[in-house]
Amino acid sequence: APCAVRGRMLSIREKYGRYSLFVLIAGLGVTVFVKILPFLGGLLGAVTIYVLLRRQMRLLTERRQWRRSVAATVLLAEAVCCFLVPITLIGWMVVVKVQGLVANPRTFIVPLKHLAELVEMKTGYEVWSESNVRWLLSYIPSVGQWLVEGTVDFAINLVVLLFVLYFMLVGGTRMEAYCSDLMPFDRRVSRTVIHEIHLIVRSNAIGIPLLALIQGFVAYAGYLIFGAPSPLFWGVLTCFATIIPIVGTALVWIPLAGYMALTGAWAPAVGLVLYGTLVVTHVDNVVRFILQKRMAHTHPLITIFGVFIGLSLFGFMGVIFGPLLLAMFVYFVDLFKCKYLDRNRICS
Repeated sequence: APCAVRGRMLSIREKYGRYSLFVLIAGLGVTVFVKILPFLGGLLGAVTIYVLLRRQMRLLTERRQWRRSVAATVLLAEAVCCFLVPITLIGWMVVVKVQGLVANPRTFIVPLKHLAELVEMKTGYEVWSESNVRWLLSYIPSVGQWLVEGTVDFAINLVVLLFVLYFMLVGGTRMEAYCSDLMPFDRRVSRTVIHEIHLIVRSNAIGIPLLALIQGFVAYAGYLIFGAPSPLFWGVLTCFATIIPIVGTALVWIPLAGYMALTGAWAPAVGLVLYGTLVVTHVDNVVRFILQKRMAHTHPLITIFGVFIGLSLFGFMGVIFGPLLLAMFVYFVDLFKCKYLDRNRICS
């Protein structure tokens, strides 16, 4: 009897210790997550770039016997040149353009008034009024404030990204082994999970920017050929519009062609519409097909809603991280269904 009582006491003490530790971990985890949320974009960026560079890190350290600190420094410089500098330049170009509009509202008020007059002349519908102008001008200060806050947030997250990425590259092997041991699966399923996460990251971190770059370049060529105003700016906007499947780039070149038609450039406007329909759209379909064969297939709905989620959470960087998070969520839900609900199904 004393042994049984002692056993129950040990069992109660063990459960108390286990659940207390769980509560401490959960409480501290929530606190840390809330405080680190403003830097989440930089952390996710570091994880994403690490996944893309981990093979090169292994090649340099295991085959060529480089010191991990030296290899991490070299790959960090590669990440800056190949990923961060182009993104920063594109973002800076958009910022400068918006800053110019905010500093001198007449630069876009006058063209809008001219466009409204053209619409009224062609259709008889009046779209320009003093109330509309006042409403538009009232939003200019908030746009400027949002621009400043977004620029500061992007710069801070960029520093966090570089700092975290360096230490992830240096301690990558131990970090991966630790994360693998924490997974609630056996070794086979853990390897499958890591492989799928790698495919999802590559599909979103490489596929989305690559598709946007190709589409933007093709559209930019069309804007140059048909004499569209500010072709480089509209080419960059076309890059961003690419992330929206089905409609995509048409959100840019159709209104642009309509503006050119209203200004009297009917032939270039028709040419731009044909170019967008026959060239830009088909290039989009071909590139998406090639990327889906070489990388993980991401459903268009995941891309659309992932972008909305990402933009609200991370700002500009959410264009990539939003679809990435949503795709991983869908994968883990499918894994749960496969492992615990579909008993006869083999998880692959």
